[in-house]
Amino acid sequence: MLLQDLLYKTKIISVKGTTAIPIAALHSDSRMVTAGSCFIAVQGTVEDGHRFIEAAIHNGAVAIVCEELPEQPRPHITYVQVADAATATGLMSHLFYGEPSLQMKLVGVTGTNGKTTVATLLFNLFSTLGYRCGLISTVQNQVGNLIIEATHTTPGAIALNQLLHHMKEQGCTHVFMECSSHAIQQQRLAGLFFTGALFTNITHDHLDYHKTFDEYIRVKKSWFDSLPSNAFAISNADDRRGSVMLQNTAAKKYFYSLHTLADFKGKILDNSLSGLHMNINEVDVHFRIIGEFNAYNLLAVYGAAICMGLDKANVLLVLSNLKGAEGRFEYSISPKEKIVGIVDYAHTPDALLNVLATIKNLRQGHHKIITVVGCGGNRDKTKRPVMAEVACEHSDKVIFTSDNPRKENPLDIIKDMEQGTNAVTKKKYISIADRREAIKTAVSLSEPEDILLIAGKGHEKYQDINGVKYPFDDKKVLQEMFEMLEK
Repeated sequence: MLLQDLLYKTKIISVKGTTAIPIAALHSDSRMVTAGSCFIAVQGTVEDGHRFIEAAIHNGAVAIVCEELPEQPRPHITYVQVADAATATGLMSHLFYGEPSLQMKLVGVTGTNGKTTVATLLFNLFSTLGYRCGLISTVQNQVGNLIIEATHTTPGAIALNQLLHHMKEQGCTHVFMECSSHAIQQQRLAGLFFTGALFTNITHDHLDYHKTFDEYIRVKKSWFDSLPSNAFAISNADDRRGSVMLQNTAAKKYFYSLHTLADFKGKILDNSLSGLHMNINEVDVHFRIIGEFNAYNLLAVYGAAICMGLDKANVLLVLSNLKGAEGRFEYSISPKEKIVGIVDYAHTPDALLNVLATIKNLRQGHHKIITVVGCGGNRDKTKRPVMAEVACEHSDKVIFTSDNPRKENPLDIIKDMEQGTNAVTKKKYISIADRREAIKTAVSLSEPEDILLIAGKGHEKYQDINGVKYPFDDKKVLQEMFEMLEK
């Protein structure tokens, strides 16, 4: 495409050179640039792309899009100064890849917790009903039956549009994607047309990035504010910010709820290890997935499916047979001791509280709840003591351990967590930095029919330590420990 055709939606300040030149590729990483590329210099959270303009030109860039022009521009190179390079990246990428979101039904899901489960359930629901679908999620990206490893909850704008283009080329009619607050703030979604948008909930998370909770809310809300009038927006009426999210959107508004009047109203009739028995809009249904938090997820999925024209009976029939996303309340039971082991991605205070509340409801008699939990390194430190407090308050025994310490000392992270304990809860926990040993100890402390929660990593298959991802799978380690019990 010609550069001028890629720029017509972008707010341009000035141009040096001609825009009537063909562009072979778009890149915001100078190392990826090849002959005939356009390099977009984005001010990132770690690096400023303007520092790499010369490297991009050396690698073959014929055009530079930037917010600040170089002092000594090179001849024969076109420089386009824009108001916001991040937004330009999204807008230009969408045009470069043929505006794929206009040719499929794209539905996004945002919120602190539940994004992966909602997006995955929507993907599986529509796929089961015969539609060819795409999935963009924390766990994995998927095109039909083809699984593509995910590196971010929401890919960068160029990679995202390339992926959407690929999904369109593979015949996808529907795409379901998680939309993280980072992606919204960094304009990775700029230029995309969303058929629908869903809000799950908002709680304490990512304050290392957004700095304040109000800013975190504002960022989420800005996505709904940008929706067109022919889109639909669905929000959780039981969340304190559920109505705030939609108050300025032009999209058609819908709400789901367990506790108040809503377009999609649910009631939990029974919640056990065999699943959820619910009434949804006056229809009784038994689902295979468990927990009040999943009741909300199911309502969000049901609402989106109805907004997209599916038959209510077919939707509930298929949903009743689906499992949740990998690493979300996945449980197994040791054959001999009948210890219930649950692996869950809960890595925020609210998510952990939801999982433990569900476990309390499942528990019968006086069986113990034992929780293994840690907090990620180089992330929001303010939630560490809160995570510890929640774990200790709602468990009989807690083991603080490592959870992707990254470049922090695991013992320092655990010390931060310990600040959330008090004179009573201090007696409940022990600290074991080695995650494998922590899980082993938790199993050894468990008695028949106790419930063991391993929280924080869920689907992840690694431990991130000092920049190296070492193989580690909570589910596999738990199964190994269960097998040792049988010997």
